[in-house]
Amino acid sequence: MNSILIKNITIIDSNYDEPLENVSIFIKDGKIADIGKSTCIDIDDGTNIIDAEGMFILPGFIDMHVHLMANGFIKEDDLTNPLANYFYQAVKNMKDTIDAGVTYVRDCGLADIGVKMAVEKKIFPAPKMKISVMPLSITGGHFDFALNSGIDTVINYPGFPLPVCDGVEGVIKKTREVFRAQADFIKVMSTGGVISANDAPEFSQFNVKELKAIVKEADMRGGAKVSSHAHGLGGIKNSIKAGIQFIDHGTFIDRKTAQLMVKKGIYLVPTCSVMKGVVEQVNQGIIKGRSAENGLQTERVHKDNMIMAYKEGVKMLMGTDSGVIPHGNNLKELELLCEIGMSPSEAIASGTIEAAKALEIDDEVGSVEIGKSADLIMVSKNPLVDISHLSNPNNILMVIQDGTIVKDIFN
Repeated sequence: MNSILIKNITIIDSNYDEPLENVSIFIKDGKIADIGKSTCIDIDDGTNIIDAEGMFILPGFIDMHVHLMANGFIKEDDLTNPLANYFYQAVKNMKDTIDAGVTYVRDCGLADIGVKMAVEKKIFPAPKMKISVMPLSITGGHFDFALNSGIDTVINYPGFPLPVCDGVEGVIKKTREVFRAQADFIKVMSTGGVISANDAPEFSQFNVKELKAIVKEADMRGGAKVSSHAHGLGGIKNSIKAGIQFIDHGTFIDRKTAQLMVKKGIYLVPTCSVMKGVVEQVNQGIIKGRSAENGLQTERVHKDNMIMAYKEGVKMLMGTDSGVIPHGNNLKELELLCEIGMSPSEAIASGTIEAAKALEIDDEVGSVEIGKSADLIMVSKNPLVDISHLSNPNNILMVIQDGTIVKDIFN
């Protein structure tokens, strides 16, 4: 593997109190081998030397909630979309995601082990990933795609588990099926969803006994974690009682529940991007009917409750729910996190080192440190001064993943 020296760069990293100005980063064998002044770093013959001329470098970002295989969840489209096209479109989704500066994702449903294997083999440009394969849903719940017409629009093919399960025995069996399909973590739909066919965001789904059984089964798999799609307060409370480690969305959270999450160290992934994005799709007529009503209702309360939860000290991580909204605008979430109270440094940390800690991969990624994988992005403006600069994927000038340049607007 070729080595790279990036000189005259400023490092923006939440592990440092201040930006490290005018330093060099030496990358070798996919890792960050040295950081310091160029004159103090020994480099190999044939090293690719890049003069950054005062630009800024950050760790590659981790999006904690994506659906790389999805493009809007408009079920009518799935009825006519050939399976091959479904996968080829996902290749574009992955390229758009990594080009936006996201080098690692937690995929919360629909990416299977074959997709992950292709990514690991680097067959095409894509973020590295943790996968949940298929979310768990009750009958009639969020991710039960059976319509009143009698047509079931769930995507299905050999080796891909179906989502619906009920009762303690049923959820244990389904959890085992999903782990058999090589999931890294379990995603469970603990409430309805904005674009569900058969429910509403505030409806609780799965009872505490069912959720506890899922958590126990996951823990038996080497301590695997469970992530809960939970808009409604009842579903959030049930998830906390069951010992679930991640709450996604958290729309109707109240102060007492936020305080309990702080006490128990439970993460919240606010997905502010999808709340904004759904309203835009309602206004454009893409999302209609009951789903449109649900989208407008949840967006009205989400931001205020996220502000409250942040003030209470809930640990928040960057996640977008891309797939419900278009891929490739992931770092817009950082700007939205700042709108609920985070500083730019906190927002960057939520999508880098804090996300890496939550996934227990902070020894590999999440910061610009010697010995870690060279997952890096380069921009021309200081995001601590203007966090919105990261929102536009065209401003991500270079992306390096495992020491390989995968995006370079200069070439």
